[in-house]
Amino acid sequence: MTQHTVRAFDEDLTRLHGMVSDMGSRAAMAIELAIKALEQRDLAAAAAIVADDKRIDELEAEIERHVVTTIALRAPMADDLRTMIAALKIAAVLERVGDYGKSIAKRVPILSGDRTIEGIPLLASMGQLVCEMLRDIMAAYAGRDADKAEEVCARDRKVDEFYNSIFRASVTYMMENPRSITESAHLLFIAKNLERAGDHATNVGEMIYFAATGRHMDEREKGADITEAGSTSSTGA
Repeated sequence: MTQHTVRAFDEDLTRLHGMVSDMGSRAAMAIELAIKALEQRDLAAAAAIVADDKRIDELEAEIERHVVTTIALRAPMADDLRTMIAALKIAAVLERVGDYGKSIAKRVPILSGDRTIEGIPLLASMGQLVCEMLRDIMAAYAGRDADKAEEVCARDRKVDEFYNSIFRASVTYMMENPRSITESAHLLFIAKNLERAGDHATNVGEMIYFAATGRHMDEREKGADITEAGSTSSTGA
């Protein structure tokens, strides 16, 4: 981090980075623990995730107040201003990631019966990939590492491929087992939560890239979303 003439400004930036990093860690943990609670049908763990989301919301509010106060007092320019605005935007994105973890956790009681539910192992693998993206993108944030941010964003295509695979498998399973429609629909909602969390990891990456370089990241190629009207999969389905 660049040293500033006013030492208090360095302290303001250090505190800001700490809060954003804490928020990112909590958001990634919410996703990871929610998927684990789903695998283990752990209602207590799911309830704890829902309760802990309040702290993520509080951190977003604290970051917003801190950024507004610091801009008013220090009047940052150029790199410093980009850094602060990026932190504000990243906090808003991470709050939504935390909400996805909470949403997954809220479905655990619905899916906690004794019956085996198809698709959970594939969801777990998808969730692991998303959590790795979130942790790596927060490491890129800590190091202002534009190259690492680009690399993490490139992984989002794999998340899209996971989602499309789960969607196809779930639709097929529902057609063959009509009694599974409710559970399968909830799993599709969970898969969509994970897909959106992956998208948000890339959004954070784009903000990191801009804060570090002053340039916008080149638009990346995304995997086709077979749930969108007019889209086609790589297999022509």
